[in-house]
Amino acid sequence: MFSSTLEFKNTFLKRLEMQCGKSFSESSSRDHYQTLGSMIREFVSNDWIATNERYLASEGKQVYYLSIEYLLGKLLRQNLINLGVEHTVQVGLQDLGIDLDELEELEADAGLGNGGLGRLAACFLDSLASLNLPGHGHGIRYKHGLFEQKIVDGYQVELPEQWLRSGNVWEIRKADRAVKIPFWGKVEAKMENDRLVFHHQNAETVTAVPHDMPVIGFKSKNVNTLRLWNAEPSPFPIHKDILKYKRETESISEFLYPDDTHDEGKILRLKQQYFLVSASIQSIVRTYRKQHTSLEQFHKHICIHINDTHPVLAIPELMRVLIDEEGYDWDKAWHITKHTISYTNHTTLSEALEKWPIHIFRPLLPRIYMIVEEINERFCQELWEQAPGDWQRIGELAIIADHYVKMAHLAIVGSFSVNGVAKLHTEILKKREMKPFYQLFPEKFNNKTNGIAYRRWLLKANPPLSALITDSIGPSWTYSAEELSQLLKYQNDSSFLEQLLKIKNENKQRLADIILDKTGVVVNTGAIFDVQVKRLHAYKRQLLNVLHIMHLYNRMKEDSNFSTAPRVFIFGAKASPGYYYAKKIIKLINTVAEKINNDPIVGDKMKVIFLENYRVSLAEKIFPASDISEQISTASKEASGTGNMKFMINGALTVGTLDGANIEIRELVGDENIFTFGLTADEVLHYYQHGGYQSREYYHHDYRIKQAVDQLVNGFFPGVQNEFEPIFDSLVEENDQYFVLKDFAAYTDIQGKIGETFMNKNKWQKMSLTNIAHAGYFSSDRTIKEYADEIWGINPL
Repeated sequence: MFSSTLEFKNTFLKRLEMQCGKSFSESSSRDHYQTLGSMIREFVSNDWIATNERYLASEGKQVYYLSIEYLLGKLLRQNLINLGVEHTVQVGLQDLGIDLDELEELEADAGLGNGGLGRLAACFLDSLASLNLPGHGHGIRYKHGLFEQKIVDGYQVELPEQWLRSGNVWEIRKADRAVKIPFWGKVEAKMENDRLVFHHQNAETVTAVPHDMPVIGFKSKNVNTLRLWNAEPSPFPIHKDILKYKRETESISEFLYPDDTHDEGKILRLKQQYFLVSASIQSIVRTYRKQHTSLEQFHKHICIHINDTHPVLAIPELMRVLIDEEGYDWDKAWHITKHTISYTNHTTLSEALEKWPIHIFRPLLPRIYMIVEEINERFCQELWEQAPGDWQRIGELAIIADHYVKMAHLAIVGSFSVNGVAKLHTEILKKREMKPFYQLFPEKFNNKTNGIAYRRWLLKANPPLSALITDSIGPSWTYSAEELSQLLKYQNDSSFLEQLLKIKNENKQRLADIILDKTGVVVNTGAIFDVQVKRLHAYKRQLLNVLHIMHLYNRMKEDSNFSTAPRVFIFGAKASPGYYYAKKIIKLINTVAEKINNDPIVGDKMKVIFLENYRVSLAEKIFPASDISEQISTASKEASGTGNMKFMINGALTVGTLDGANIEIRELVGDENIFTFGLTADEVLHYYQHGGYQSREYYHHDYRIKQAVDQLVNGFFPGVQNEFEPIFDSLVEENDQYFVLKDFAAYTDIQGKIGETFMNKNKWQKMSLTNIAHAGYFSSDRTIKEYADEIWGINPL
């Protein structure tokens, strides 16, 4: 149906009439989108079926990737690109008077994620399929995903995100593959046939129904599967309030990350986590049983990868299946389990390493708690045998301690591989955050630096740059990102550099049009587009950026002769609904923007823009237009970052601390092609360990800092009394946990250097080209090959 423009048009028109029950002249754009989507899904169905049959018949190993988040974005154009039919479809639709861009706008972002964790999972699925690797994704089909963000009077307001309002054309509901998930109830132990058998009595059962989506590889016959589980009521228990049970059941797959300030929210989050892993493992085992009579060799054919701590209950759930349903003894079940599970850690932040109160865990998941308790007892016994009497070490390493179940501890003990996501991050895990575990299990720890689905971030997000690259070095880079290094031969080619600049300016104009449409602000496209888009979190230091903007504004107001390169500062970020401090930062950004953008003295020398509802489809417009990529987290806090890689491959230059993958970017491009500043990770960790930092000294001794920080509370911003006192207090009274004031001077200096460098267009374009040429290393294809070879043991099929 996509073999030629004519064939496509004929099929499209026939399908439209059959599917929508109306003539083409009466049809709507929504009808056109639904028709095209169903055509694509049907087109790949043969390959999808063939891929699954190939996997079923294979004796090789397969990986199942479990993640609480998948930030998929829009799939229509990406699927057309991967199938190699984008041009045919675009021309065919044009002939019918239909704009493909407009159809794409109708598609909702599949926002089943919050930030880097979920986008990484989506990139990994893309690479698994493109490399013909047997890899399956499992997640939750959230009805609302992450909230939709509105900015009202400068404040973040959260609205339910309605991505399923018009259905999801890519999914197939498979009710026949549904499984049952038990919560609450009691566990009874009985001796049967000389072995202890456990029965989960009076459980409240939820049905998990899979919705499968095809994951289409780039110009490959391979079509992998993302299976998203939806929570539906089971036959109603007679003794339950039916409406209450229905509401509680459906809430499991309603929202991503419900507020867990209170026990009710904690119960719901823990329910979500067990719902995901129990449904997934039951499904995996059922599929495995189609080939194998027993699970004796399960770990030799299956790897289950847990993306951060959210799916760690896969460990006790697999134990439950092996012991209670398959009849294995503890030692055999434990051997299979810990050789099946691998774990990626994504953070060094202690608050992000999940732990669950026993008073919630034990009644909600009684059988799972028994298994975790047994794992803990046996592990602590091993520690005792290694060092009798060392209670402190046992307390530090125990899985259950101080009335909590510690999920990261369970993940490490119950897996065969633990990896960090950048060289620095992995070293911090080994030497500091997880040092006692590294000493115990050194063979488990390894690094896998993150990567991005670079085809999406170039071919889809930046077609003009992609075309220039292909014209210059040929199309092989679309299969092998390392080929981008061939661009280095154009470093001194003035014609190429001019084309690069022209493309950047066109992309900036496109973004400027979006900014005007969304905010009503006209921006200067000749200015530096200085961009910080990511989750709003104190450690990511959007505050440092804002204080520097306030300082620049003060300079402009005080000194009419002050000259600097014009700048457009662009922010995009969502703050978690319960994260009070982060919401204050959003209000501050918008308050600063209102003051600066309406000051005639500043004019077009500086503008501050906050783009609401940051998401994948908006990111695809922002990255190609960016000149500066703000990666300014407190060193040691950002595990890796992947936004830094998307900016880099689109030719933006990084201003960053020596944190996460910024370090590896610097190693690739050289000091002269990146702007680094600030404390190192070792210096930050030394301050945390030994003290010695006094933020008040910086506040009192640097006039620039004192002026900007005082403006938070001295009435400089009219109409926001006391609004920013918590920010002031965090910096001055609470000793500035993330070293914003400590790094302020270095950040201001490097921003001055950026302004000077930008004035030299030729030098800037050379630096930009160098970044693009070295960005191939950060392809998720490379990352996935490393996972496949060094952790999962899977091979292309």
